Amino acid sequence: MMNPKQFFPRQVVESGGNRWDWALLPLFLALLTMLAYGASQMARPYAIGEQLPLSLDPLWLPYYLMRTTLRMFLALGASLIFSCIFAALAAKYRVAEKVLVPALDILQSIPILGFLSITVTGFIALFPGNLLGVECAAIFAIFTSQAWNMAFSLYQSLKTVPGELQEAARIFQLSSWQRFWRLELPFAMPGLLWNMMMSMSGGWFFVVASEAISVSNQSIKLPGIGSYIARAIEEQNMVAIGWAIGAMLIGIICYDQLFFRPLLAWADKFRFEQASGETAQSSWLLTWLRRTDRLQGIAVGAAKLLERSFTLFKRDYDGTSIRARPKPVSDGVRRAWDAVLAALVLFATWRLVSFVHAEVGWGEVAHVFGLGLITLLRVIVLIGLAALVWVPVGIWIGLHPRAADRLQAVAQFLAAFPANLMYPIAVLAIVHWHLNPDVWLSPLMVLGTQWYLLFNVIAGASSVPTELRYAAKNLGLKGWLKWKRYLLPAVFPSFVTGAITASGGSWNASIVSEYVTWGDTTLEAHGLGSYIARMTATGDFPRIALGIGVMCVFVMGFNHFVWRRLYRIAEDRMHF
Repeated sequence: MMNPKQFFPRQVVESGGNRWDWALLPLFLALLTMLAYGASQMARPYAIGEQLPLSLDPLWLPYYLMRTTLRMFLALGASLIFSCIFAALAAKYRVAEKVLVPALDILQSIPILGFLSITVTGFIALFPGNLLGVECAAIFAIFTSQAWNMAFSLYQSLKTVPGELQEAARIFQLSSWQRFWRLELPFAMPGLLWNMMMSMSGGWFFVVASEAISVSNQSIKLPGIGSYIARAIEEQNMVAIGWAIGAMLIGIICYDQLFFRPLLAWADKFRFEQASGETAQSSWLLTWLRRTDRLQGIAVGAAKLLERSFTLFKRDYDGTSIRARPKPVSDGVRRAWDAVLAALVLFATWRLVSFVHAEVGWGEVAHVFGLGLITLLRVIVLIGLAALVWVPVGIWIGLHPRAADRLQAVAQFLAAFPANLMYPIAVLAIVHWHLNPDVWLSPLMVLGTQWYLLFNVIAGASSVPTELRYAAKNLGLKGWLKWKRYLLPAVFPSFVTGAITASGGSWNASIVSEYVTWGDTTLEAHGLGSYIARMTATGDFPRIALGIGVMCVFVMGFNHFVWRRLYRIAEDRMHF
């Protein structure tokens, strides 16, 4: 059973601890000063119609990078809280799972840019005359690009906790609160951290849209890397775009070294294994922090607070009490809940049928479903091709920690690179070589989403128990037998999580990749994404709603009939 103090850095006995304290003091003071200034600028007075100052001078890029990174970390914190609540409810309560998992399928299938049009006005109304409303809308848009991946990852981890650990938790009579902090979250920690990195990197794709907001016929460009890129694209300033990409690279290296790498090295203690392995990552900052006396005191104090919560939220009965017996939900309650859900589905279906009959007609519905089948075929083929490439690469990186140390920042930068900056190159190449847009626009759908597969497979491979690696080596597993009996089953749960989020992201990306415009040239591939993009350009709201509704149906149906069944296989057979 995992000790709560494992969540905090262990004491490293070395001389000169106070010297390290004084060395870290300027770093923390500079960080707090930057955060305080950024927060004050986020909450400054603002009037609709006011043009915020935005310059393409590269000297402003450090400030813009700080503002964008602050927004992304605030969204990451909100995503982490959401993921913990969602995964705990969905994994532990079957009644909640029937609602939450389909709801998350719907949310991840809604185009992220669609959230902005709904939420911007509401956030501005909450904070009138203040820039905080627009900032909250931008942070929420980034949140929607981060939360679903993390929630699915934590949910998958909680559903695949090894049986022997669950039995140990029952023997020790842990309460739900104690079980979450002592068993479930530590077990899920390695995979969750890799998905946090992927979510952080994926958020860069949407900073252009989230920091350049249009509301009430006004364009608001919040200071940040995203708005800098948006203005550079408007002015066709390729030099400024180059400066922005360089600033992104510096930012990714900084938060990789100062945040994610220390967390991954620290989380290696939560790997589920009995034998000590040689797979731990290293972090100079974590080693530095472990040599400081004052930070050790803060960590011990936080551990004591967590231990006190275990006392407050403990079971007040032992294992021999009748209250210790499991209390299954009665058949009457289960049937009543199923009836309520069925009634809601029937009501939504009736409203949808009425809307279709009155606004668009059934012929248009059949046409849109046909386009959806074309996009579905693209998604399946692209996810399959991406899996053939990135599953072997991810397994190799995950099993070789030195390679992970070197390639981690590179993978984050590739995942963070805004794929829409590659669209003009694709348009020029297709036009120059007279290629078929239906075929050659398709790879654009997976440019930004393939990394979900890579990061999840790396997380799965890096958490394989060391004793299992030794067993495979001693048995002499080689070739296809090694992949079939050892490597593929080891990463299968993580692969399913990555495939779900990658497929959902590909559906979203189809809106901008099947209908690409650069200057006076527009290329269109037949599919549901180009249909939604074209209807959005013409302002046909009934058909926009029809396209998004059909997209939700396809995403939910594919998740239910394919990915959920693979999840059940992972829960029953393919986990350790």
